[in-house]
Amino acid sequence: MAAALLQHALAAESGPLGACKVISAGVAARRGDPVSANSVAALKKVGLDIAAHRSQPVTQEMLDRALAVLCMTESHRAMIQLQAEPLPRYLHLFREFMPGEVDREIGDPFGGSLPHSEAARDEIVESSPSLVKHLRTLVG
Repeated sequence: MAAALLQHALAAESGPLGACKVISAGVAARRGDPVSANSVAALKKVGLDIAAHRSQPVTQEMLDRALAVLCMTESHRAMIQLQAEPLPRYLHLFREFMPGEVDREIGDPFGGSLPHSEAARDEIVESSPSLVKHLRTLVG
């Protein structure tokens, strides 16, 4: 969900940021698993279709090529910090750039209810403007 929502937000950007490709990969993902039905439904409600998405594990090559690596939770970030060599230059939580006192983590909606997936979607949408603002500083 995060990759599709961020790609949608970046599509509105001009210049190199608008041309960035967002890739979804997980620290414990198996290659080829389908996205959960509730995640598909949650994004369909906002006009995005992720039904064809399939999971993939994160690789060192992905980390090396990334402008930024964005994690949903501190445990995801810790896994990358333990396994990556070298570490990605920009390794952040998706919600890290939000102002004020907010929860910086987004719970994994996989296996959860539709309301759980909708809550994760809404947290991603809420944090996207501050994240895009930060990404602008990396490209230009």
